Amino acid sequence: MSEVRLQNITKSFGGHTVLPDLNLTVPNGSFTVLVGPSGCGKSTLLRIISGLEEPTSGAVVIGGQDVTLDEPSRRGISMVFQSYALYPHMTVAQNIDFGLRLAKMPAAERQARVAEAARILALEPYLDRKPAQLSGGQRQRVAIGRSIVRQPKVFLFDEPLSNLDAALRTQMRVELAQLHQSLDATMIYVTHDQVEAMTLADQIVVMNAGRIEQVGAPMELYDRPQTVFVAGFIGSPKMNLMPGAAVGQPQAETAGIRPEHLVIAPEGQGWSARAQVVETLGADTIVYADVERIGPMTIRLAGNNRLRAGEALRIAPEPGHLHLFDANGRRMEDAA
Repeated sequence: MSEVRLQNITKSFGGHTVLPDLNLTVPNGSFTVLVGPSGCGKSTLLRIISGLEEPTSGAVVIGGQDVTLDEPSRRGISMVFQSYALYPHMTVAQNIDFGLRLAKMPAAERQARVAEAARILALEPYLDRKPAQLSGGQRQRVAIGRSIVRQPKVFLFDEPLSNLDAALRTQMRVELAQLHQSLDATMIYVTHDQVEAMTLADQIVVMNAGRIEQVGAPMELYDRPQTVFVAGFIGSPKMNLMPGAAVGQPQAETAGIRPEHLVIAPEGQGWSARAQVVETLGADTIVYADVERIGPMTIRLAGNNRLRAGEALRIAPEPGHLHLFDANGRRMEDAA
């Protein structure tokens, strides 16, 4: 049992409140991603879970035990940081083994745990190498291996892929998803990258200015964002947001439509627009257009579209795909 519950957590630094009053449950065995812009409090929250930061008030409960005042080493957690924090003079095996040696674990058990972690992470050919001889992705796997051998209740990840290039980030996302499936462990992962959140999580926690905007499965947040902030944050390209009156919805303060739910309309129908920039991405074509009486909008079309920058077109929202929000930025009933 490794459920994590955060109860009425607050955190202030001097007179500045970073987390005003936060409650969250991370289910046992879930891959929960905390996502939000820089400065939203997600890393502070992770440090409170780990014990590296003490909450101003509230409780941290892991596996049914209140660990709010416990040292990090007594919480049954293991943390993987953005920096790999490997010892350059040690081999891969020695880096993975380091925490176990500090805990004075018998050599035979240490060797068995290192061998199993190396097998899971495909590090067996590199156990005798030093970190300088490894790629960025391999170094990150060593850092994860150091966590695996401790057999924690909960794995914590603080933006672990941000130092990798795009191709390695994609590869490591797949490897982390496979690792979660093989270990069946509770994982809490912090990122500002909503693509990482959508592809890795079974539960996403969207944070904004220290508050939780919405918690849910990736497609739940994508299909039914509960606030304007979530609507604009989740999705790539981002949802188009505009005044409700501009699209015939005067009861709504804001209306939203995703780029893939805009279609080319026949002459005389929809909205008049002109393509400003056209990005051909293979499977998709992304069009950045100026729409009459509305302004800039992004449209996702099929990759074989022959539209060119400067061309006029007419676009329309697919029925049933407008998202409506009130003056407080909260979701309203969708338009028909």
